[in-house]
Amino acid sequence: MAELATIARPYAEALFQVAAKHDVKAWGQQLDALALVAQDAELRSFADNPKITSQQVFDVIAAAAKLPLADGVQNFLRAVIENGRLAALPAVVGQFHALANAAAGVADAHIYSAYPIEPAQLAEVVASLEKRFGRKLEAHVQLEPSLIGGIRVVVGDEVLDTSVKARLERMKVALTA
Repeated sequence: MAELATIARPYAEALFQVAAKHDVKAWGQQLDALALVAQDAELRSFADNPKITSQQVFDVIAAAAKLPLADGVQNFLRAVIENGRLAALPAVVGQFHALANAAAGVADAHIYSAYPIEPAQLAEVVASLEKRFGRKLEAHVQLEPSLIGGIRVVVGDEVLDTSVKARLERMKVALTA
C-alpha cells in the first residue's frame, strides 16, 4: 500500500497546513467520520459509477458522516472526489493525524486489552506509559480477548507486551529450547 501512502502525503500535508489556521482537533474529528464512510466498499462502488456526479457522491458522503463539515473540510472532500482519490481518503486522514500529533508533541498509543479498562485505570496506565515512552500519548483502547489478561501497547513502531498470552509464548519458547 505504499502507493496509497504516496498519494495521501501531499493531500495530508496541504490539509494540515490549512487546518493549522483553524481548529485542528475539530477538523480531525470530521475527517475521521469521512474516513470511516470512505472505507465502505458499496460507497466506493457508488462513487465509481460513471452515471453518478461528483456532487451526488459529495452529498451522500457528507450525509453519511453525520457531522457538520467545516468549509475547508468540504473543499477537501470535493477535491478528493473530483480527483478520484476516495480510496486514499483513510490514508490521508491517518497521515493528517500523524502530522497533527507531531506538531503537538503527542504520539498515538494503541492499547489492546483483554478486558475493558475503567477511565481511572486508563489514566494511570497512560501516565506510566508516558514516563516509559518519554512523550505525551493519546490513548486508543481496543478489546482483544485473545490476550487472556494484561495489555499490549503499540506506540509508533515500539511494542510493549505485558499480556498473559505473550508470557505464555515466552514460556513455551523457553521450555522447547
